[in-house]
Amino acid sequence: MKTINNQPIGIFDSGVGGLTVLKEIHKLLPNESIIYLGDTARVPYGNKSKDTIIRYSIENTKFLLKHKIKLLVVACNTSSSYAINVLQKLFRGLHIIGVVIPGAKAAVEKTKNNRVGIIGTKATIRSNAYTKAIKKLNKNVEVISQATPLFVPLIEEGWVDKVYSIDRHSDYYRRVSHENILRQLAAEYLTPLKKANVDVLVLGCTHYPAIKSVIQDIMGRDVCIIDSSEETAKTVKEVLQKQSLLNANKKSHLKFYVTDDVVSFKAIGSLLLGKKIKDVKKVNIY
Repeated sequence: MKTINNQPIGIFDSGVGGLTVLKEIHKLLPNESIIYLGDTARVPYGNKSKDTIIRYSIENTKFLLKHKIKLLVVACNTSSSYAINVLQKLFRGLHIIGVVIPGAKAAVEKTKNNRVGIIGTKATIRSNAYTKAIKKLNKNVEVISQATPLFVPLIEEGWVDKVYSIDRHSDYYRRVSHENILRQLAAEYLTPLKKANVDVLVLGCTHYPAIKSVIQDIMGRDVCIIDSSEETAKTVKEVLQKQSLLNANKKSHLKFYVTDDVVSFKAIGSLLLGKKIKDVKKVNIY
């Protein structure tokens, strides 16, 4: 077996959100070792300029390359929207996968009425990356985008799915609680998309799978929710298979690096990953 097959997959995100991508990749490819970098010192990327996002993304990639990764996953929708083309030009020998294209492809495949909704950070929505990708695949699809920036900081605080069914006749909306506030915020953000009659909604931020149940409940069961994390994992598997880079060695490992706040990353990251994160190293990458 080639030595490169045993090399890890590298993943970076601005914070903990990319762990939803790691979770899906690890589920689909349990033999693969993964190195994750969360740039927690500079989170969020969603309110940064294009030049800054590109610079951060290059620095993240250079750090992961030091660990001899065989493939890079840009598990940040903002970086995927602004920096993926730059990264692919700068690091030509490296397989690089973003989260936008896999999500866009799934949306085009699933829509029946050609009306697709996208939610994401301000920067992701402003970039029109999903709209461009979807239109390239099918110009007849109408894309309705909605910035939902407050979801990220709430999820970073550990406000994740806890509500699965609500008694509409109860005093639920009069009570103050994390679940209540998250649900009301989701209703405020998603109402324009419901009115636009989208039949597919793309979660254009890797944080958002953590509140997928709330989003699904607000949108209704007839709307197909596209989880870019799941779609990206499928793409990673396809690329590794095509390049004959799958690892048959079952002794895989997960390594975690952050640029700040190890304690918070462990706590929130464990929630998103669905398993306890024990070892996290703080690093300086710039």
